[in-house]
Amino acid sequence: MMKRWNIAVYVGLIFLSGVLVGAFGHRLYTVNTVSANPLRSPEEFRKRYVAEMQSRLKLRPDQVAQLNTFLDQTRARLHEVHDRYRPEMESIRHEQNGKIKAMLDEQQRAEYDKILAERERNQRKGPGGGPGF
Repeated sequence: MMKRWNIAVYVGLIFLSGVLVGAFGHRLYTVNTVSANPLRSPEEFRKRYVAEMQSRLKLRPDQVAQLNTFLDQTRARLHEVHDRYRPEMESIRHEQNGKIKAMLDEQQRAEYDKILAERERNQRKGPGGGPGF
């Protein structure tokens, strides 16, 4: 009788240890990670970029000024391209939304409109307020 009792205790302990290891493993596996490289504003990125170029390449002050000029020119050109293609991109996005709405019933359309409104709100309040050229 004592032998059966010992076996039951050992089986219970093994089961309990399995539960504890499983819970610990699940917690360890599902813990949210912290990003070591958080999203930065375009200005912060540019400051770090210029500082790195200056220190690693040993740029002279006149070269740093030229680098800043090049970066300004590139940013302006990227904004021009972005602004030129924005209407076409919006048209394509609008066409897609229309096709999706056409396949939905009234209740689904109402929910889809909510989804679109949420996404638009999230894009507006996102990091930096838009693309960082």
